[in-house]
Amino acid sequence: MDKTEMTEIMKEISGTDVRKCMKCGKCSGRCPAYKDMDIKPHQFVTMLEKGKVEELLNCSAIWNCFSCMACVERCPRGVAPAQVIEAVRTTFTRAQNNNGLAAEDIPPIVDELIPQQLLVSAYRKYNK
Repeated sequence: MDKTEMTEIMKEISGTDVRKCMKCGKCSGRCPAYKDMDIKPHQFVTMLEKGKVEELLNCSAIWNCFSCMACVERCPRGVAPAQVIEAVRTTFTRAQNNNGLAAEDIPPIVDELIPQQLLVSAYRKYNK
């Protein structure tokens, strides 16, 4: 898969229009994980817009994001940096191959303790 195709997939997964970002940095100012991120929330949006996919996939910030949506709440233009970060995280996970778990491999104990909705959403998310 080439860089342009991967960029478009990430934009589609995120469901946000990265072109709307005016780079004010309000999202990053609100982020509780800001100090632990090598790429800040507003930079994720800008880098995806510019197609810098390799840098996004290799950063540690995708694992430091709390997914608390504080950045989304703060954005005056309705851009969702947390969804962009989640899209990069999902793309990275999918690129690992064999990361999924077959339904029949789920231990019976999990069925008793975890809501079925959680299992189905995780299965759909990581088995594309």
